Amino acid sequence: MSYKITKKTYALISNKDTTKVIEEEHIENIRDECVNIINENCFHYGSSLEGRQQGSAYFLGSNYKPPIILNEHENIILIPTHSIRNNKCCWLVLDKILNYYPTLKNCTQIEFINNQKIDIPLSYTVFDKQVLRATRLESILRGRNVQKYL
Repeated sequence: MSYKITKKTYALISNKDTTKVIEEEHIENIRDECVNIINENCFHYGSSLEGRQQGSAYFLGSNYKPPIILNEHENIILIPTHSIRNNKCCWLVLDKILNYYPTLKNCTQIEFINNQKIDIPLSYTVFDKQVLRATRLESILRGRNVQKYL
């Protein structure tokens, strides 16, 4: 596995055939495509990226750019910025996002829980919709887990 996504991972930023990984305390460049890293991590947790997307699409009723549950036990939910076929697609970890703002360049500035900020080339409106879908998926997951104990 070229990189294991953990609770310290904040974002995977695609740069064609390399990926910039933003973690809690440092930034690392990995010589692998972002989609390959995500798929390897999905396999590590017992599924494929396609399987995770289908599961999310089932819960959300939409299969366009679905967020995925990478690790249910650690609540790692990944938000894609674009279609996975787009080499600009970046992935952000839902619970590491503190806030996000529109920029003058039709981008979105993401502020992480450690106050680190990055700009992504995606409109605020589109990113907000992605965050809301991921939050809905998290809520469905939490509700399903609560029902186990009732």
